[in-house]
Amino acid sequence: MAEEQAEEQAEEQLGRLTTEAHRPELARIDELPTLEIVRLMNAEDQLVPAAVAAQLPCIAAAIDAIAERMACGGRLVYVGAGTAGRLGVLDASECPPTFNTAPGQVLGLIAGGPSALHSAVEGAEDDRAAAAADLVRIGLTERDSVVGVSASGRTPYPLAAVEYARELGALTVGLSCNADSALAAAAEYGIEVVVGPEVLAGSTRLKAGSAQKLVLNLISTVTMIRLGRTYGNLMVDLRATNEKLRARARRILALATGADDATIERALTATGGEVKNALLVILGGIDAPTAAARLARHQGRLRNALADEST
Repeated sequence: MAEEQAEEQAEEQLGRLTTEAHRPELARIDELPTLEIVRLMNAEDQLVPAAVAAQLPCIAAAIDAIAERMACGGRLVYVGAGTAGRLGVLDASECPPTFNTAPGQVLGLIAGGPSALHSAVEGAEDDRAAAAADLVRIGLTERDSVVGVSASGRTPYPLAAVEYARELGALTVGLSCNADSALAAAAEYGIEVVVGPEVLAGSTRLKAGSAQKLVLNLISTVTMIRLGRTYGNLMVDLRATNEKLRARARRILALATGADDATIERALTATGGEVKNALLVILGGIDAPTAAARLARHQGRLRNALADEST
């Protein structure tokens, strides 16, 4: 009896969510020509940036708070289930090659663990205890920032993670796609990007997923800009692990310094391929050890290191 009541309550709650709403006018979408369907979906997708724009002040405030903690050694941890969890893991996994972040500096936790990245794990998103356990496992501290991601804003796994993190004193952000969500209420910074009902009722990998990806792009990229991991709009902290990235590293140095190919190659060789160090060698007219010392003295902030004339 109790189980039936819980199921009825869950269905009632879902029925009140914008992301779960059914659109009767699309009930015969499967009978439309393909071009008309893709035009319809494309038109819906154009609503997403405006919904994100409405949340920019809150997003910016959250970024500043995250960057402040990361500057003091804190980590950025994304927590989610299903599509939301996968998006968090994706954003975290792109930070090392793009910004040369240290292992574990940006993390993505998904309900059900790594296997949930490619296969559904039964009941994982409802496991509140697992959320706290996963944060304990990574040694979460008050210096860290936890971003819970959930389209509905009520998924137990990220909700429990945010609640645990906030009790611990960590910075908390709740990213959802419904207004007045439990996740936003639980977090210090509640970001609610309301994109409206999906073309396929309840398929929140669509507009909601796109909105979440856009916000995560903002959080990670602007946080790294605030931490000095770019020089202007150049990715001077990228990790050149393949030929494409090595070519990009050379192009970045050419754009930033105007130096010829031979000078760039000498600087990269001297600095072991570190783009930021090589840029400082060229622009500062110093050797590689001095460049490394200056960057270390200024926590990797290139503009500050360029202004430093000490040895």
